[in-house]
Amino acid sequence: MKRFWGTSLIVAFLSVFLALGSAVAASPGVPEGAPSPYTGMVSTAHPLASLVGARVLASGGNAVDAAVATQFALNVVEPQMSGIGGGGFMMIYLAKEGKVIAIDCREQAPAGATPQMFLDDGGKPLSFEVALQSGHAVGVPGTLKGLVTALEKYGTMTLSSLIEPAIELAERGVVVNAPLAQHIAENAYKFNDAAKSVFMPGGEPLPKGALLVQSDLAKTFKLIRDGGPGVFYNGEVGQALVNAVREKAGTMSMEDLTGYEVKFRDPVRGNYRGYEIVSMGPPSSGGLTLLQMLKILEGYDIKALGHNTPQTLHLMIEAMHLSYADRAKYLADADFVDIPFKGYLDERYIAERRKLIDIVHATPDVTAGDIWEYEGEGPQALRAGEAEKDRGETTHFTVMDKWGNLVSYTTTIEDVFGSGIMVPGYGFMLNNEMTDFDFTPGGVNEVAPGKRPRSSMTPTIAFKDGKCAFSVGSPGGATIITSVMQVIMNMIDHGMNVQEAIDAPRIYSSSFPKVRWEAHLPEWIRNALKLRGHVMEEKPSVIGSVQSIVIDLETGKLYGGADPRREGTVIGVR
Repeated sequence: MKRFWGTSLIVAFLSVFLALGSAVAASPGVPEGAPSPYTGMVSTAHPLASLVGARVLASGGNAVDAAVATQFALNVVEPQMSGIGGGGFMMIYLAKEGKVIAIDCREQAPAGATPQMFLDDGGKPLSFEVALQSGHAVGVPGTLKGLVTALEKYGTMTLSSLIEPAIELAERGVVVNAPLAQHIAENAYKFNDAAKSVFMPGGEPLPKGALLVQSDLAKTFKLIRDGGPGVFYNGEVGQALVNAVREKAGTMSMEDLTGYEVKFRDPVRGNYRGYEIVSMGPPSSGGLTLLQMLKILEGYDIKALGHNTPQTLHLMIEAMHLSYADRAKYLADADFVDIPFKGYLDERYIAERRKLIDIVHATPDVTAGDIWEYEGEGPQALRAGEAEKDRGETTHFTVMDKWGNLVSYTTTIEDVFGSGIMVPGYGFMLNNEMTDFDFTPGGVNEVAPGKRPRSSMTPTIAFKDGKCAFSVGSPGGATIITSVMQVIMNMIDHGMNVQEAIDAPRIYSSSFPKVRWEAHLPEWIRNALKLRGHVMEEKPSVIGSVQSIVIDLETGKLYGGADPRREGTVIGVR
């Protein structure tokens, strides 16, 4: 078999990293004067994953082919963030049809799940740390079936060829980078024995620079290569998965796996300053929450107020509070609850919410609004959900091919290393996605058999006058939505090129009063926000890891941005 990682290939692909200029062209995010001889592009959180995707594009594959190969590679190089033990949401833009496809391969609750499964014997919610290590935390994985579905419908290459690079990476080993080393050390407490044997050989966490070899994962990928997804959903891999969950008191069965279905969803759409923003709908809350925040902020001259000034940040924080309050009350799996899709972005409702913002002072008592009043006749929503869980990591990547097709894909196992459960003998981590449900029953996001937990994943594609303008997405739990929002605003409102828009420090706040902030946000700005009534966290945090591709609307040239908060890497293909 011909080896994938020839030195000449590595040199050839590394030579096409993008050089971004500082001046900005008319199209949002485009760096004026920067060279772009590329016909295709991949942007991921890891250079080897980007290289895998770029090789597929260079060999004639389309964006979906490259996305499939990239996801398998990410399972190897970022095993703590995503993989076949998890799920996600894939947005595909088909250039020839001018159509956006939204694929939901989110995990779902097993048939044995109950609304009380995250309560202790006294009826009180378990702590997150306790709940995530239980077998109840593991949802039925959808990533593999999502990849196969996308490939069969929209790809051009075979599953066996696209999984091969990941097999080689897993067998030969990858160098542990700084984020992975940190995550292994911080999450060792929840590893089962199988995970410890891989990430802590000899009892010590693998340090930065060590070689991570995943022979069991390579074995699993070979089984999938040779036998297709059936070995996972109705075969030996699935049985091992079920056994691992049941050893941790979970209820998952082979019937849960064989019954899992990928769903095609209608994407949600809205407009922001002349751009159509297309994003993921429920069971992800990302799209509607993003669009609502943008619509609220569209009522202010953000450009004139300036980037990351106290006034701009104050308005952003207040818009976040309003939208996250609505999110908790109304958004969940649309197959189980009624959602006021029309009312959510109704201009009258947006204006009503905007009026609640005090332009000088923080508002302490933000509650959800009555969206059904603007929807027409409809059911009343259940009570508001729990406070947002902003933990969680995930990964996001984006791919564009020479035919103009684009994939924006956010994929996850929820917390870092998910539940901490590795399937013994098969080498992949299992998600803890069920902890995205409310622990206390009664809200729209309560646990139910077959239900998919509310997500924050926000894979997004923007259009101008019908032309694809850019893609954007991020990991980060509930912070995903605000990271995507800020990068969009940085490009459209503040005229930043895509890399500048990604690099800029971000904030996050889902409810009054605490505000999370990143390093490089000046102290005087933080103090000014404190004077307005906001409580800034004591220390900075890292918020998100955004990957993006932008298209010059005048020339069609491609440019990319990748987040340095991890090892974000953009590779263009000539």
